[in-house]
Amino acid sequence: MKFSAPKGTKDILPEESYIWQYAEDKAREILARSNYSEIRTPIFESTELFTRGVGGSTDIVNKEMYTFIQKERSLTLRPENTAGVARAYIEHGMHKLPAPLKLWYKGPMFRYERPQAGRQRQFHQLGIEVFGVKEPSADAEVIEIAMWYLNELNIPNLSLEINNIGCPDCRQEHRENIKNAVRAKLPEFCADCQVRFEKNPLRMLDCKNENCRDMFSSSMIDEIINADYQCDDCSEHFTILKDYLDKLNISYKINKKLVRGLDYYNRTVFEITSTSLGAQNAVCGGGRYDPLVEMIGGAATPAVGWAIGLERLISLMPNPEKSSIPVFIVSSLPDEALNLVFELRKSGIASDFDLAGRKFAKQLEKASKINAKYSIILAEDEISSKTLTLKNMQTGEQEKLPREIAIKKLKNI
Repeated sequence: MKFSAPKGTKDILPEESYIWQYAEDKAREILARSNYSEIRTPIFESTELFTRGVGGSTDIVNKEMYTFIQKERSLTLRPENTAGVARAYIEHGMHKLPAPLKLWYKGPMFRYERPQAGRQRQFHQLGIEVFGVKEPSADAEVIEIAMWYLNELNIPNLSLEINNIGCPDCRQEHRENIKNAVRAKLPEFCADCQVRFEKNPLRMLDCKNENCRDMFSSSMIDEIINADYQCDDCSEHFTILKDYLDKLNISYKINKKLVRGLDYYNRTVFEITSTSLGAQNAVCGGGRYDPLVEMIGGAATPAVGWAIGLERLISLMPNPEKSSIPVFIVSSLPDEALNLVFELRKSGIASDFDLAGRKFAKQLEKASKINAKYSIILAEDEISSKTLTLKNMQTGEQEKLPREIAIKKLKNI
């Protein structure tokens, strides 16, 4: 029987994994400078966490979750990680820590959907979450960090879209206006939108069905969408956020149809897109989710964050330079070579040798193939004289040095 990876999953092989490591290391560097701490949550959670937190009207909960029963308890592989991080925030009493609490995560998520370019059933996200700050300065910081990170990776053709979807109070009138605007044409909308009409009509704006999107482009409905419905507090929050972005020299476009696909969002929502992708062009998405912590049993807590799909990110990245092992030991004495390679590695020098015991010429050929800067020739003469012969693989020059001096020189390459 021949086994293969399940549909919608992908092996990340060595010729690609170094790109992932580069992207992850760059994120770790930027987020450490920005005072974010890593959090690692389980890859499965109570199903109710997602039905309450993500929302019963979302495609994720209705169609895409991997749910299983274990000893009469319903568990779900995480389809996203904000709800899990919020659960950990409550469970471990992190609300007692000084605000803001700034966290980041990376890891696999799971959604049952049609596999496509940049989207798998097991996919990977990098995300950040900020708890405890209601001011728009937190919104501006998370957006600025996302743009900084994507620019550091040389992601092409980026565009930032922002919107303010209001708070639960002012959004209620907007929902009713949307329902009134589409009611007459409701039978023409897809089955999903007809359900959203009753549960959360704002989610209709997020529909990917082309016919539904076209109907929301009609002048009558467009006028409703662009109506000014926000309360004074929400309007002021958005104005201050725009001022911050202007001062940071971050270009943006206001998109009144942008709502994001999860029920916990309020006020600020945003997406960073790249025209280098196809129709599904979002690289990063996020926003403010002040209701979430309270929705899953905690005290009311303002929060904001974003997530980046790493598969899409990797597909857009120029390949970074692949690092090579700088030192390769060439020897017909495997026990001595093994002893030396560990001495070098423990001294901080990346190095390797031929485990298979090939002939001398083949070992030199291997050193050349892996682009080693130096090969170390280790024969009986070098052992007896406590020396190492260093061969510069670029120039072909060789020099025999006392072992300690040779190792010091290799530390500086």
